[in-house]
Amino acid sequence: MATFRVADASEYLAITGWGIQDVKLAKKAWIFVGQQCKRFSISPVNYEFEVHAMSAEKLPFILPAVFTIGPKITASGGAEADKKELEAQLLLYAKLIAPLHRSTSHVHELVRGIIEGETRVLAADLTMEDIFKGTKSFKERVFNKVQLELNQFGLVIYNANVKQLVDVPGHEYFSYLGQKTQQDAANQAKVDVAEARMKGEVGAKEREGLTRQNAAKVDAETKVLSVRQQGQGLKEEAKVKAEVQVFENAREADIAAAKAELAMKKAGWDKQAKVAEVEAAKAVAIREAELQMEVERKNALRQTEKLKAEQLSKATVQYDTQVQESNALFYSRQKAAEATLFEQMRAAEARKAQADAHFFEQKMAEDAKLYAKQKEADKALSRMSGLFVPASTTTPSVVPNPSISTSN
Repeated sequence: MATFRVADASEYLAITGWGIQDVKLAKKAWIFVGQQCKRFSISPVNYEFEVHAMSAEKLPFILPAVFTIGPKITASGGAEADKKELEAQLLLYAKLIAPLHRSTSHVHELVRGIIEGETRVLAADLTMEDIFKGTKSFKERVFNKVQLELNQFGLVIYNANVKQLVDVPGHEYFSYLGQKTQQDAANQAKVDVAEARMKGEVGAKEREGLTRQNAAKVDAETKVLSVRQQGQGLKEEAKVKAEVQVFENAREADIAAAKAELAMKKAGWDKQAKVAEVEAAKAVAIREAELQMEVERKNALRQTEKLKAEQLSKATVQYDTQVQESNALFYSRQKAAEATLFEQMRAAEARKAQADAHFFEQKMAEDAKLYAKQKEADKALSRMSGLFVPASTTTPSVVPNPSISTSN
């Protein structure tokens, strides 16, 4: 038998038993026989404490703090190692904290002990003034130290809020420190008022003296300025006259330079005109020479082509004539060779016929001699045997040798 279990959005299933080596975490799973399944919540919980600590001067104080703590459910990065670390932290929380109800005193005391221990260790190294002035840095140091200790339980601090430091009954350090601050502020206010009154009176006298000094200074500067302006006017008048004279001289010089430049330009233009006329005349002559050279080149090409055509026609006729003569000579020689070959073949055939006839005559003679010898042998044999053998009146026919050709 098996049952299908599904966890809520803020829950996980912790499965142990048959087929599972340690603990299996899942949001939904089949639970078989021999397995156990327990739900545990991953929602963070607020823990509020009043930590009693002591500074480096052996002054006790109370540090009210609220920590929001829960299991780590998101990876710090997208790498595979971060995901594996997240699974390991969640599995550690499921083993150590999840079996205990988080509202029980056991979990509360565990978290409280870690926070108080780390806070006291840090406070023992700081003076009360350092703690009071550096509350933000002190809070960050407490946060980091507590987080290191909570990592071994698979917990993470989602938020930490350290409230205002409070005096321990019988040790009113912060109240006295506040009174001192208030008194220092009141005394400083009185000093500021007296200093402001003094600055007002001194400032009024200084302003009156500065007004008189500035008036005398303005009068003197006015006289100096009038004399300076008169001299400046004379200088400007002389300067203007000198500039007018310089302008007239420069104008005359510019006119003379312009006339000289105009004369030079006219001479240059005349020179360019004459050069242009000469260049035009030479250009016409050069163009006529180029055209004449082109005509002569065309005539030379025409004569060359004509000569080439005449020489080619002559060479073609001569070549055809030589080819025909060579063909006729070759034909006559071929016919003469064929006639000679035919005569030689007829002579060879005649010699062969004569040799065959001579061989046939010799063969007939040899056959006749052989027949006569056979007859003589037969007669001698008949005599020796005592038998009479009548002579045959029929002459045996001579059979020719088929291997001998009888063709003439």
